[in-house]
Amino acid sequence: MYDLHSHSHCSDGILSPEALMSRARDQGVSALALTDHDTVEGVSRARAAAADIGLTLIPGIEFSSQWGKGGVHIVGLGIDIESPALQAAIRAQQGARASRAEAIAERLEQLGIPGALAGARRESGGGQLGRPHFAQFLVAQGKVKDVGAAFKKYLGAGKPADVKFQWPGMEQVIGWIHQAGGLAVLAHPKKYPLTRTKMCALISDFADLGGDALEVVSGQQPSGVADDLARIAEREGLAASCGSDFHRPDAPWQELGNFGPLPERCRPVWELPGFAP
Repeated sequence: MYDLHSHSHCSDGILSPEALMSRARDQGVSALALTDHDTVEGVSRARAAAADIGLTLIPGIEFSSQWGKGGVHIVGLGIDIESPALQAAIRAQQGARASRAEAIAERLEQLGIPGALAGARRESGGGQLGRPHFAQFLVAQGKVKDVGAAFKKYLGAGKPADVKFQWPGMEQVIGWIHQAGGLAVLAHPKKYPLTRTKMCALISDFADLGGDALEVVSGQQPSGVADDLARIAEREGLAASCGSDFHRPDAPWQELGNFGPLPERCRPVWELPGFAP
């Protein structure tokens, strides 16, 4: 079984790359892509651990990108993690993330919550800093009961510590992935706050800009979602990808390998010429 979207503690996941590989094997996954946000820090460790247990590791990344006024995520699969173009892109993204983190901390400071930047960094454990780490800090400070509440009260769209950020456009991100020898996949299209018409426009633009595949299956989805996305992918000439978007063991709807099959009409992304472990 292929699971082509997962996260370790090198970004906003919980498990180490080694523990992630072990859990994937136990869940019946035979090929796993590690796709941490804007970093490949964990790939070498994951590759070594996967080799020890007979699991195939697909080197990957999940880049933040911009479409219109909103953010979207693009997964790169089968990338060369040593690619100079990729490394330059990662440095740029990490700089952007650092600036956003400072702005979020300033907003929280104004709300009477000091020490958020240092606290979020502690929560990240030295990994890629993101909004979930601020959410965990807010939970630890007793400001909210859980991570979901942190987003609803402070960090979500339109909330007091919501910092709008202009990520690079899809064409640039797709270019980074292709320069690193990888395939570009538009991640979890149903998770963006878009009407179906706008979602279709997003997917069409992604295809026109050179994207390779659409994530047709993302964790546990309502009935009919995969079939609808499969039809859109076919219409746009995109291959299909699937993944759990695993972050933590206590979220069964995003458990490794715990998702339905790709619809039969799909061309799996692993059948494309550029796909390679």
